[in-house]
Amino acid sequence: MSAPTGYFIAFEGGEGAGKSTQESLLAEALAERGLSVVRTREPGGTPAGERIREVLLSPEFDGLDARAEALLFAAARGEHVARVIRPALDRGDVVICDRYLDSSVAYQGYGRELGPSRVRDLSLWATGGLLPDLTIVLDVDPTVGLARFDQRDRLEAEPLAYHQAVRAAFLALAEAEPDRYLVIDAAGQADDIATAILARVLTGMARP
Repeated sequence: MSAPTGYFIAFEGGEGAGKSTQESLLAEALAERGLSVVRTREPGGTPAGERIREVLLSPEFDGLDARAEALLFAAARGEHVARVIRPALDRGDVVICDRYLDSSVAYQGYGRELGPSRVRDLSLWATGGLLPDLTIVLDVDPTVGLARFDQRDRLEAEPLAYHQAVRAAFLALAEAEPDRYLVIDAAGQADDIATAILARVLTGMARP
């Protein structure tokens, strides 16, 4: 398997952090610089992944076993990497992904108390060890982020304490590997956030 030649960016953070807005702004800025950009999301990104997404997020499956939930996320991620992310990186594209491995570590490893190392290892196995070049964490107080939803999916409807544990997990992951993470206060102005993200991305892409 050839080494990826593109640049892989994952956006993480709690519910209502504004990831979609920042992903769109970053993709536009990079495309204006002549770069080929692939935007995708998790769970999903492939036909099989989108079907798994329906199960994972639908309130119809409230009470889904935590281990089954973790396995479904890993299954969707493995297919996503094989079908979308690795081929794009091998072409030299910039991949911008809405959520990736750290979401499983935060939501299932910490939030569901399955153990962060166990959940991380599962996803590393499913993806052949692929990690983002840069993970951008948009940090938001769960009480603020969740208030932005009129209707909530199965995970968004979890109790506040669950979302607080998820937030703490993202911050802990970023603190442990500061060179591979950018943490930004999602309460800031969208344009200011976008400027900071673009600067960090361009710096990272310039490194040999």
